[in-house]
Amino acid sequence: MATKVAKTGIERESGWLYFLDKKGNVSRVRMARGGGKIRKTKPQQVAKAGVTREDGYLYFIDKQGDVSRAKMARAGRKKTTSRRTAKKKAPNKRKPAAKRKTAAKKTTTRSTARRKATTRSKTARRR
Repeated sequence: MATKVAKTGIERESGWLYFLDKKGNVSRVRMARGGGKIRKTKPQQVAKAGVTREDGYLYFIDKQGDVSRAKMARAGRKKTTSRRTAKKKAPNKRKPAAKRKTAAKKTTTRSTARRKATTRSKTARRR
């Protein structure tokens, strides 16, 4: 569950994104999809909260407009990969790939197919 860190009582306006800046104060910036034309604006400081952040917590502005925090699922630690925990295996020894026969064979098969086709047509003409 979330716990309140600072009471600011901010009333939100539509089209603005409210967040906690690096200094721990509540700021807002125009949303990219807030309706209407997109205007680039610099972040505006809305309220001074002076919140110092702790690792393992997610800080946000709640529905009442106060700064709250909730414990993160991963608690701020980095995700470990399965490669590090798995035992080292011996490298796979692959058999060298069999050499493919050159294109000369393909041309010979084509020429024999042509010969067969021509001989068939000649025998059909003779009959």
